[in-house]
Amino acid sequence: MVYAVIDTNVFVSALLSKNPESATVKIYEAIADKRIIPLYHKDILNEYYEVLHRPKFKFSEYRIRNLLDLIIKYGVEVFPQPTGEILVDMDDLIFYEVAMEKRDDGSYLVTGNQKHYPIKDFIVTPSEMIEIINSK
Repeated sequence: MVYAVIDTNVFVSALLSKNPESATVKIYEAIADKRIIPLYHKDILNEYYEVLHRPKFKFSEYRIRNLLDLIIKYGVEVFPQPTGEILVDMDDLIFYEVAMEKRDDGSYLVTGNQKHYPIKDFIVTPSEMIEIINSK
């Protein structure tokens, strides 16, 4: 099992995907299978809620609720200390800081937008995260 903060774009891609073999779908499944323990904070849950409810995605309330319930049920709430990091999109700071707070536990940040974050070995793509959990 691996601790990971999952960026919102990963869940959007997973819910939009028609390909059960896509890395983002596999991330979602790995949470359900308890191979990934999602790390979250109320600000992250709020972002998930807001983004997944955007009309352009047309996600059902049932699918959104399932995802949020999965994260809360199998995840760990984290209350991070400020890092002082400056990011391209400061809305992403909470994801970074939650991951940093659990770095001693080997946590990762999984994102499809690596350019939004500093270059660090624990900030990985969904495909890289799948490789990591499959190697454990």
